[in-house]
Amino acid sequence: MNLSMLKQAQELKARLDKAQKELSNITVEASAGRGAVKVVINGQQKVQSIKISPEVIDPNKPERLEKMVLEAVSEAINKSQKAAAKQLQGLTGGLKIPGLT
Repeated sequence: MNLSMLKQAQELKARLDKAQKELSNITVEASAGRGAVKVVINGQQKVQSIKISPEVIDPNKPERLEKMVLEAVSEAINKSQKAAAKQLQGLTGGLKIPGLT
């Protein structure tokens, strides 16, 4: 590996580190059950919060609430991944890097 390639790799790593930090500041929200369950997640796919309206908590129908939570979390992850891909698109030059896009 020549010196130029090493320098380019170091620059890419620095840009990736900066992008990862920026992704932690991006948040997206998703909901299910007409807003009864809300999930906030950041650009690194880390769940920040889950809010559940008390009126949907029915001890006799836990599967209904489970379904809403799963739906909201899945949607939030999908939105977060799209936001991350958009953020990293210019950085990776369109390359599909596993775990980044």
